[in-house]
Amino acid sequence: MRERLAALRPLTVDLRDESAQHAGHAGARPSGGSHWQLTIVSEAFRGKSPVARHRMVYEALGDLMKRDIHALRIEAFAPEQQ
Repeated sequence: MRERLAALRPLTVDLRDESAQHAGHAGARPSGGSHWQLTIVSEAFRGKSPVARHRMVYEALGDLMKRDIHALRIEAFAPEQQ
């Protein structure tokens, strides 16, 4: 995931696997890696709406969103918002 998010030229990335909190939930895998929390700061988000920022993250992650990631909670900021 970090490699793909690099396309957004992030200043910071905080990526946390929250799968353990969703054990037994539909789509959760016993090995983890299906539920994530992402906080990302990038110049690329400057002037973009929250929806546009989320779309940029989804685009960067590509097929991982369909195959490996069941849930992704995103907080995406431009540098001045930190």
